Amino acid sequence: MLFTITYTGENAADLGYLLHKNPSRPQTACFNFGKVHVFYPEVNPRRCTAALLLDIDPLDLVRGRTGVSGGSAPVGLFDYVNDRPYVASSFMSTAISRVYGTAMAGRCEKRQELADAALDLSASLVMLPCRGGEDLPRRIFEPLGYTVAWDQPPLDEKFPEWGNGPYVNLRISGTVRLRDLLRHIYVLIPVFDFRKHYWVGEDEVEKLLSHGEGWLENHPEKNVIARRYFKKISRLSRLAIDRLDNGEGGAAETEEPETGADADAASADSGGEPASGADTAGYPLRLNNLRLLSVFAELKASDAETVIDLGCGEGNLLLLLLKEKRFTALAGTDVSLAALNRAAERLKLDELSEEKKKRINLFQSSLTYRDKRITGYDAATVVEVIEHLDQDRLAALAAHVFGGGFKTIIITTPNIEYNINYPGLAAGRFRHPDHRFEWTRAQFRAWGDSLAAAYGYAVRYEDVGLWDETQGTPTQMGVFSK
Repeated sequence: MLFTITYTGENAADLGYLLHKNPSRPQTACFNFGKVHVFYPEVNPRRCTAALLLDIDPLDLVRGRTGVSGGSAPVGLFDYVNDRPYVASSFMSTAISRVYGTAMAGRCEKRQELADAALDLSASLVMLPCRGGEDLPRRIFEPLGYTVAWDQPPLDEKFPEWGNGPYVNLRISGTVRLRDLLRHIYVLIPVFDFRKHYWVGEDEVEKLLSHGEGWLENHPEKNVIARRYFKKISRLSRLAIDRLDNGEGGAAETEEPETGADADAASADSGGEPASGADTAGYPLRLNNLRLLSVFAELKASDAETVIDLGCGEGNLLLLLLKEKRFTALAGTDVSLAALNRAAERLKLDELSEEKKKRINLFQSSLTYRDKRITGYDAATVVEVIEHLDQDRLAALAAHVFGGGFKTIIITTPNIEYNINYPGLAAGRFRHPDHRFEWTRAQFRAWGDSLAAAYGYAVRYEDVGLWDETQGTPTQMGVFSK
């Protein structure tokens, strides 16, 4: 992955001062995701180019991966064969913030007046993922004052009939401060590439607002930028957009100064370090993990202290909840006794401390029959369960669940519109042989709206998984609140 910056003007070699990287000596910095090389392929009095080359070993992305439970996650072919080592992605954004951190902050002790000046700068990004329309680079960069050009290489030069690939070689130029150019690139790379190599949480809102301060709030495509930056996680993008509309910027970031002009890295942010439970490889978490983490985040955002997982299966959600001390009482139910036994093994109930044993309870129950044991909890979750029931049993489920007195109810189910994106799934087939139905987004919302009206709840809908501009996301989630 290659990122270059070119300064054209008097004493152009002063770019080395601005970037805190000596043009006469190539430098290398090592990070947990690969090596970053900085060198200058062009240095003369009127024109100077700095290149940042990111070298990633795809095998290193797989080694030591951890799943939601903290244990080793299974790997498949995609873990080893993917585009992460070859495209401009969140790895590149992190490399820029680490290596050019002081320049992003706008500091240059020896040439501060130059750091504060608008310069004749151009930049290029090789193999930038670009899905979302042929004019997306222009829509994103032109409002920032750049002249924009790009080419889109073919998928395979030997087979031109296959068409062009989903990547562009981007070139932008304009009269702009170096700090602004770096911040633009840092924020906008993830807008083009939906995959981030670390878990995206609420701290990303502050990061976006901080680096977007002074330009993002007035950008005509700010909604698109926010939505794609957060990988279509509507809760976070909505929070960011609301704060932008209200004129709220991000908190100023504190950075450790570099030691001299040859420093290898700056600690502009910690965006490259995955949080607990994150997938450390350069692609999204598996859908099931992402679904569980989305439900987990909604429960943490609520005021619930006691939670029951209806149709808990093997207890994956309960395993997450058990680690949070704020959840004082947990329960899981399932119609399958075998699933409950596996859940008990996964939760290691026999090995838990007495304190934790008192917090959790597993018992057999059906979603379509009333059971007094499910009452008394603040929140109930029904994760990928309703599609396993015949539709004529949903009224009984609604009476059972929505009549249980819960303050919060979270329901997830597949979005059948997204099935077209699964090449191995024949038209008209469901994702699982035990599914009795799968709903479109409109069908799920109509059902959810009717339940909210009938039982006195407010409801909002969230998207979970990789976004498709036409088909939405693979999972749809309804969050019902009293």
